[in-house]
Amino acid sequence: MKESRNWKRRGFYSESILVKLLQSYGYEAIRVPVNTHSLNPLPDVIARNDLYLYAFKVRNASYYAYFPKRQIEKLFAFLDKFIPSPNQNKYVVLAAHFGKKWRFKVVEWADRNKLPKQIRILKRDKGNFDLKTGERK
Repeated sequence: MKESRNWKRRGFYSESILVKLLQSYGYEAIRVPVNTHSLNPLPDVIARNDLYLYAFKVRNASYYAYFPKRQIEKLFAFLDKFIPSPNQNKYVVLAAHFGKKWRFKVVEWADRNKLPKQIRILKRDKGNFDLKTGERK
């Protein structure tokens, strides 16, 4: 039980740090307090920068972070059902927090129907999303 609480605290901490980081770069950002096992298609963090909207799934890890297919599908479902704007203005972003380092990976709309069982981000990965500019690399 205690391990579960510590795990939740780590997630809450990383989500809160990401919101502050996004705000420091000029994004409007909020943390969405929801149970991980919820059937509702909600992201951990929602951010907006001009016309662009980002749905983040956040993981706190030491060397690698896994993002299961089902959770990624929920992010696409959220953006598809609740955000009435073109897909080119909406992004699914996986965010791995490795202590002081962040790694971000955008999952493309074109890949939505051919997702692997899970996506892994390693600490040594470069990522494909620049938080400062809001653009894919």
